[in-house]
Amino acid sequence: MVAPTGTDRDAAAAAAIRHHYDVGNDFYRLWLDPTLSYSCALREHPDDTLETAQQRKLRYHLDAVDADRAQAVLDIGCGWGAILREASQRYRVPRSVGLTLSPEQADHVRAQGLPGVEVRTENWLHYQPDTRFDGIISIGAFEHFARPDDSSAAKIRIYRDFFTRCRDWLTDSGTLSLQTIAYGNMSREQASGFIQQEIFPDADLPTPAEITAAAEGIFEIRSMTSERLDYAWTCAQWAARLRENRTRATELVGIETVDRYRRYLAQSALGFRMGKIGLYRIVLRPYSGKYFADRAGRPE
Repeated sequence: MVAPTGTDRDAAAAAAIRHHYDVGNDFYRLWLDPTLSYSCALREHPDDTLETAQQRKLRYHLDAVDADRAQAVLDIGCGWGAILREASQRYRVPRSVGLTLSPEQADHVRAQGLPGVEVRTENWLHYQPDTRFDGIISIGAFEHFARPDDSSAAKIRIYRDFFTRCRDWLTDSGTLSLQTIAYGNMSREQASGFIQQEIFPDADLPTPAEITAAAEGIFEIRSMTSERLDYAWTCAQWAARLRENRTRATELVGIETVDRYRRYLAQSALGFRMGKIGLYRIVLRPYSGKYFADRAGRPE
């Protein structure tokens, strides 16, 4: 078997993203919250609404990178721009850049006309920033970096390349805030073929060990929290909203697509509850003498 080239991988990654995310913005609006946050919410109270929990998640990541003091923030895998919008409107970050492989998502962000926001339909592998960033946020993109046929060693090399680039793109006192799904008590071979083939083709989850091995010597992991039950709840919320709007969703994308998404959300919620897959929020800071000198004596 001939190994895929970098160009082949890029094309496959872009096609996989379009397969899932370009189903149609109106379809996603039916069951996501108003920010169109398509990632795990941060739930703290039993009576939290999905909107409240998603806003809390956005603030968690922006606070982790000190966005209130940042001059420039990068969002890798920006989706429909929830982080970019918060960075621009709430935190008044002068410059925010978002990367996505979905043309529909990019068009949606541009249409908002957010001050200081630039969105690029570009793979992080090819991005060449003209400035360094005070903070980098990546929510739900890390899961798409590796392919199902990559060995663990190959996955670690890919993740290490990502971490190396992020370190080089950050200022000496910058921070990376990462959120990703990962394998739990399930191996890749035990994963759902339905989700692997019909929902997220050409993608493979990391393991926590692969993440930490890839970051070793590049970033210090300042915090790493496991929040899989938050994602089980989030998926259940999405599934309920999609069920409530099934008629309109069917008009937009057809019954087969609606049923495929309902099945995927139900399986995902169960997987998170059972610990087969997990959700990690990780705050990382580069190993830099200047960084630690700047932070010396500063309360965390």
